[in-house]
Amino acid sequence: MSKTTFTGLNRRSFLLTAGAAATGFATPTLSQVTADTTEVERDVTEVVRRNMSSFRSLQWQPYFSNLRNGAILVDIDSRALHMWTEDGGYRLYPSSVPLSEDLTRRGRTSIIRKVDGPTWSPTPAMKKRNPEWPDFVPAGPDNPLGTHALYLGWTYYRIHGTHDTRKIGRRSSNGCIGLFNEHIAEVFANAKIGTQVLLI
Repeated sequence: MSKTTFTGLNRRSFLLTAGAAATGFATPTLSQVTADTTEVERDVTEVVRRNMSSFRSLQWQPYFSNLRNGAILVDIDSRALHMWTEDGGYRLYPSSVPLSEDLTRRGRTSIIRKVDGPTWSPTPAMKKRNPEWPDFVPAGPDNPLGTHALYLGWTYYRIHGTHDTRKIGRRSSNGCIGLFNEHIAEVFANAKIGTQVLLI
């Protein structure tokens, strides 16, 4: 991990992040897909209390009937993403979550598209609220989706990386789930088209 990964993290969240990174998945090769639009993470301009107190490992059985194609559970309240691979492998990642309840979507969906090096365009609602935002941001260090994006079955909702590491562990997004770039790369490598996703 680069030094910038730890910007804004306290000792406890650093230890949790390091612990989550200690176990690894195999990394299969996946094809690249092009992106179109998604929600963007909001600028972090104020102090937001982190909530790592309920950041704990979980079993998949209460949430999924099987692990066919793997499974991802996002716990909005604890700001954590849990991932199980089809063979039962498990990882736990700190995440950013939607800023408010009206931006939050809960329920079951699945991964329908995977994008390595996503581009970004604001949604019509975002552009209306923020007319000064650009219409398009290419892949790269200024892209709000970070290095990888997993497109969900719900329009404009993604699980993606972020270059702004201050957002992880906070309510800071306009609807998406954000991960450190190192973590989204791992999730991306192990997720499949059709991987089950549940947001609670």
